[in-house]
Amino acid sequence: MKLSHPQHVGNCRGFTLIELMVVIVILGILAGLIVPRIMGRPEQAKQLKARMQIESIGTALKLYKLDNGMYPSTEQGMQALVEQPATGNIPKNWRKGGYLEKGKVPRDPWGNDFIYLSPGIHDDFDIIAYGADGAAGGEDEDADINSWEIE
Repeated sequence: MKLSHPQHVGNCRGFTLIELMVVIVILGILAGLIVPRIMGRPEQAKQLKARMQIESIGTALKLYKLDNGMYPSTEQGMQALVEQPATGNIPKNWRKGGYLEKGKVPRDPWGNDFIYLSPGIHDDFDIIAYGADGAAGGEDEDADINSWEIE
């Protein structure tokens, strides 16, 4: 029994060390240009997250009103979205499991509680994140994020 060996496999060649080094240098240059731009905007990312959280809480509040005919009062707070209130206007059709996905009221990206007012000054309810400084007012990263200003 004879084994056949291919006489010519074709033009199979791998990358040379120089080609690999060129690719690595190009990737390094790109990373050096892109990473600082992304990493230099953590406050903008936090502000965007706060806006998204406010929108999500606003949707949960609207579902609460749809089921119960009213928003939770300021005293009941956003906790009424995860636990049926025992004081004030007791909701009759409170949804078992609550209105927020994770079963807890989120904190803003800076670790502070959102401010909730119902009835609100600007709308049926107002939700406020005070920004990086955790105090009312401010500019840039300290600027408040308000539910009535989110489009």
